Amino acid sequence: MQRLTQFLKQKETPAELIELINLLMAACKEIDHKLREGALAGILGATEQENVQGETQKKLDVVANDILKLTLRESQLVRGIASEEEPDPVAAHPEGRFLVTFDPLDGSSNIDINVSVGTIFSILQAPEGSRGDDHAAFLQAGRKQVAAGYVLYGPSCLLVLTTGDGVNMFTLGHNGEFYVTREQVQIPATTQEFAINMSNQRFWDAPVKRYIADLLQGEEGPREKRYNMRWIASMVAEVHRILTRGGIFMYPWDARAPEKPGKLRLMYEGNPMSMLVEQAGGRSTNTQIDIMDVPPKAIHERVSVALGSKEEVEVLMQYHREE
Repeated sequence: MQRLTQFLKQKETPAELIELINLLMAACKEIDHKLREGALAGILGATEQENVQGETQKKLDVVANDILKLTLRESQLVRGIASEEEPDPVAAHPEGRFLVTFDPLDGSSNIDINVSVGTIFSILQAPEGSRGDDHAAFLQAGRKQVAAGYVLYGPSCLLVLTTGDGVNMFTLGHNGEFYVTREQVQIPATTQEFAINMSNQRFWDAPVKRYIADLLQGEEGPREKRYNMRWIASMVAEVHRILTRGGIFMYPWDARAPEKPGKLRLMYEGNPMSMLVEQAGGRSTNTQIDIMDVPPKAIHERVSVALGSKEEVEVLMQYHREE
């Protein structure tokens, strides 16, 4: 089996990008180690502080954020970073070529019950003349991403990565190296699985309510097939299931915060996951346009998300067009 670095070199990935990906993986391996220690390391439970999103931070949210921030700021390749847990971008090396955005620990509500969580990251080119702590430098549409991926901390530690030439999966070995274990992942175009938080049903807009109601009717309904529902409450785990066997994942707008377009963050979750899904032959949309075509206006901007098997996502979009 090929190691991550060997695989990327074979794909003619630029040397500086390989170096940055390896740097990210060094940080993620440290996070994986902390997770495996769990209560032994005293990192379970919540802190008494909130992040910029107004969410109570888990202890490991803070630990993971600090590990990534300290690791990336030491690199001359990185001009600046933006984290879901930080109110503002953080400058690194003034001449760095790249900007990095990340959600340090997606699904952190699952930490204390030992369910899969992950780190999501996106790599952008730093605009010429920009500063690493300049908000405007990061406000690039998802199509501008150089690379995107996530590390899933589960029964095995997995890296899922795209550099714009398909999606590949890597497994962390006992020797501390990532090895390629699945190449050119493709999401099945059709599916009979959906993932959505049904407890929010009463807050959805009409097209989503109608779409889910039709799925639940199974063979007797207008879709004429039985659907199974899944919900893990970790976007990394949900997307990984879709990349592995298909499905549709939705986190739509709801009426509890009508002024917000959605709950998930465009820069830290929407764009990197959309790049992976599209590179694997799927579709990712805010129910109106592709997520990677949304022009970002703020680094913590939120977005409605529907992604996964291409034909199913397009059916959902049709429900919205008919409303």
